[in-house]
Amino acid sequence: MALHETKDNRADDADTDVFASPLSGHILPKDRIPEEHSPSDVVYELIRNELLLDGNAAQNLATFCTTWSDDGVHRLMNVCLDKNMIDKDEYPQTAEIESRCVNILADLWNAPPGAAATGCSTTGSSEAAMLGGLALKWRWRTRRQAQGLPVDRPNLVCGPVQVCWEKFARYFDVELRQVPLEEGATGLLPHQIDAYVDENTIGVVAILGVTYTCDYEPVADIAAELDRIQTARGLDIPIHVDAASGGFVAPFLHPDVVWDFRLPRVASVNTSGHKYGLAPLGVGWIVWRTAELLPAELVFDVDYLGGDMPTFALNFSRPGGEVIAQYYLFLRLGRGGYRRVQQACADTARFLAEEIAAMGPFTLLYDGQGALPAVSYRLTDPQGAGFTLYDLSDRLRMRGWQVPSYPLPPAQDGTVIQRVLIRHGVTRDQIALLAEDLRRSVDHFKTAPPPPLAETPRSSFHH
Repeated sequence: MALHETKDNRADDADTDVFASPLSGHILPKDRIPEEHSPSDVVYELIRNELLLDGNAAQNLATFCTTWSDDGVHRLMNVCLDKNMIDKDEYPQTAEIESRCVNILADLWNAPPGAAATGCSTTGSSEAAMLGGLALKWRWRTRRQAQGLPVDRPNLVCGPVQVCWEKFARYFDVELRQVPLEEGATGLLPHQIDAYVDENTIGVVAILGVTYTCDYEPVADIAAELDRIQTARGLDIPIHVDAASGGFVAPFLHPDVVWDFRLPRVASVNTSGHKYGLAPLGVGWIVWRTAELLPAELVFDVDYLGGDMPTFALNFSRPGGEVIAQYYLFLRLGRGGYRRVQQACADTARFLAEEIAAMGPFTLLYDGQGALPAVSYRLTDPQGAGFTLYDLSDRLRMRGWQVPSYPLPPAQDGTVIQRVLIRHGVTRDQIALLAEDLRRSVDHFKTAPPPPLAETPRSSFHH
């Protein structure tokens, strides 16, 4: 024993060694708070060790959400742990930075110049979409009431939308008229709209980056069709663009695609800062074309947090760090940086599309060009392939890859597809490894076919 080492020192060392500590010798409490405290380092390491059971975010090719952030984002998020985004009186500079972000997005989406931007941050694009939907409903209701008409049967027309729109319709008593996909289509087509709209239609939702296929819906053509419908039937129906992903892609990669406030019929746009906006999880954005398109009745004045302040949100207290991180990324990357990041993702998507097309059993639905940096595909011959895409998802999961398989909406006769999303931080080398694992899996199924469909448990990937 060293002269300076004592029995008590050895005991202290054992107590603070993570895997020799008293806490590590027990199953961690799951139903009841423990009676006594434990060393913070020990608790941290034990929880961190448990979190290793989660999937590797870098291999999660199912999610649109940010899975990599630079050190500046991490440091600013730490600085902002105590900032409540809703309390604009106590944290006025955070509120100012939120306002700057809204102004930047309004400019990015070509809002009419000369007026202050109208919008706000949210916890994500789902909340932002619901706020846009509420504004549509309120404006429709006010117009109908002024005409002495009933307001009990509002409807919203859309194509294959993300589940947040189904939630909006159910929560806020709106009929969701979801137009089925036509054979071979990747989203809502303009000629389908006329049969679904009427005097009770509060708006049409156009998707800039369809969740299922990753393609853009033709917003300009949808607007032109609604112009025609107004001339023919007298229905003045606004558009809300759900640009959850495409709102941070199209301005940089496809500036000639007209989808935003350049179209007078586009009343509002939502997006996710934590998707292709590259911010960490927990921030979305909603911007209206002009201030009068946000009904004043939807804005609350709150005065119990230290000062009178307007707020329009489904949530209340929420962290400000994600908003600060979004502003940091605007400043650090600029237009050129965002363009380079998104182009690198698109180039990698094209590489993967070429690899998949050359494998044999797959037919590309979307090759990663012209819309989101992603690839979607189906089996060319589902009956003769000898395996399903669900089998392929399970096989890839053995290597850690999370690649979702799911059916397209019903009009596609049960067509099952796979989708791979390329995000910032997903490298060309990583996707080359995925392609090699895809080949190995296809070869494996040739020699060891999976059990028949009825005997095979299905994966449960969801977007």
